[in-house]
Amino acid sequence: MENQAKIADFDSILESRGVTRRDFLGLCASIAAAAGLSQMAIPRIAHALEESVIGAKQGALYPVIWIEGASCTGCTESFAQIETPDVGAIVLDLISLNYSETLSAAAGHSVEEAKAQTIAAGNYILVYEGAVLKAFEGNALRVAGEVGTSALVEAAESANAVVALGSCAVNGGWCAAHPNPAQAMGVQQYLEEVGVEATVVNVPGCPANPEWLMSILVDVVVMKDVSLLLDRLNSENKPDDIFGQTIHDNCERRGHFENGEFVYKFGSEEEAKGYCLYPLGCRGPQTKSNCGVVLWNNRRSWCVQAGAPCIGCCEANPANPGDNWVQVNTPFYKRMRDLRIGDWLVQPTVIGVGLTAIVAACLVVHGFGMKLTGRMDGGAPFEKIRKWDAKHPEKSIGKYDLTPEERQALAEKDCGHAVSLDETRGGQS
Repeated sequence: MENQAKIADFDSILESRGVTRRDFLGLCASIAAAAGLSQMAIPRIAHALEESVIGAKQGALYPVIWIEGASCTGCTESFAQIETPDVGAIVLDLISLNYSETLSAAAGHSVEEAKAQTIAAGNYILVYEGAVLKAFEGNALRVAGEVGTSALVEAAESANAVVALGSCAVNGGWCAAHPNPAQAMGVQQYLEEVGVEATVVNVPGCPANPEWLMSILVDVVVMKDVSLLLDRLNSENKPDDIFGQTIHDNCERRGHFENGEFVYKFGSEEEAKGYCLYPLGCRGPQTKSNCGVVLWNNRRSWCVQAGAPCIGCCEANPANPGDNWVQVNTPFYKRMRDLRIGDWLVQPTVIGVGLTAIVAACLVVHGFGMKLTGRMDGGAPFEKIRKWDAKHPEKSIGKYDLTPEERQALAEKDCGHAVSLDETRGGQS
C-alpha cells in the first residue's frame, strides 16, 4: 500500500511536468543506454528514480559542488540548456547543486559558505570544469580570493568522486597548448602530483556532451553505487562505453569513406551528396567518442551530420598536457597537423615538397657533372661474352653468335677485361 502511494505521488510529479508513465519508462531506457547498462536494468532504474524523487521532496538531494578552473564555462552552458522533459530534468531533480561559480556568481559570500559547509559534511560529488593552472604558485587563477589549486585540493579530498568535465579539465585543453605559460594541466595529473587520492572520472570534449555527465550522475546518484562507475573506466579513467570507439567507427559517412567518395572542397557537389570529410581535416579516425551515437542538442544532430569535419575536441591524454586537442589537431581544416620545430610551425606537405625539390636539384647537378666529364659520351663498353661462359665454352649458359675461333680468342683473353663491341663481331642473344 505504501509503495503504491509512492508510485502515485511520483506519477503526479511526472504529470505536473507533462510526462506520462510511458515517457518515464522511455527515459529509464535512455538512462540505461547512457550508463552502458542492459535493458534488464530499466526496472531497477525506474524504482531508484521513484524512490529518489520522493526522497528529494524530503530533503534527500545528493550534494554536488561545481568548481570552475581556467575555462570558458562552455561545459556549464552545455549542461544547463538541457530541454525538458528528458533524462537531464530527472537527474537534476536528484542533486543539490550547492555550489556553482558560474550559475551562483551573484550570490557572493553566501555561496562560498555553502561550499565550505558541503565540504565539511562530505558525501558529495565534485565536478571540476576547466584547466588547473600551476604557474605563480597557483596564483595564475584565483577564485573568491582563494588560490585555484588550493580550492581544487580542498574540494577533492572529501569528494566521493571527482568528475573532470571537458578537455580542459582532463589535460589542460586549449589552455595547455604551446607555449603554456600558465602551466595548465588536468585534474587527475595535478591531484597525483600533490598526493591527493581521489576517484577521478575524465570526461573530455569541448564542450562535453551533457548526456555523458548525466550517465555518470546516474551511476553515483541514482544507482548509489560508485563501483558501477569504476567498472566503466578505461586506463585513462574515461568511461569506456563513451570513449572506447573512434568517431569514425560509428560515423554515418563511413560508407562513403569505404567507397573512396570524399569531399575536397566546401560547397562542392560531393559535399551536397554527404561524402566523407576526411580530406578536409576530419579527425574522426583518431578521436575516441560516441558523438555519432548520442548526438547533440537533445539528439538532434552532431558536427559531422551538420557538415563540419570532426576537429577531435575529445582528444585529451590526462598524463600529458602537451597532447591536447588544440595542439595535436590544428590547423583544423588541413589533412595534416602542423609539425613544431622549436617555435616554427610547418605542414608535413611543405617538408615533402622541399625534400623532393632538393633531390631533383641534386639529380640535375649530377647530370651536368656526368656530361662535363664526358661519361655520357659513347656509353660504357659491354662484355661480348660472359666471363664464365668464355672459360667454359662446353658448359656455356648463354647463346652467342660467335665462330669457334672468336670464342677461343675470347677465352684466351684476360677475362677481367671488358671486350667492346667493335673488338669482335656478332652479339649476345
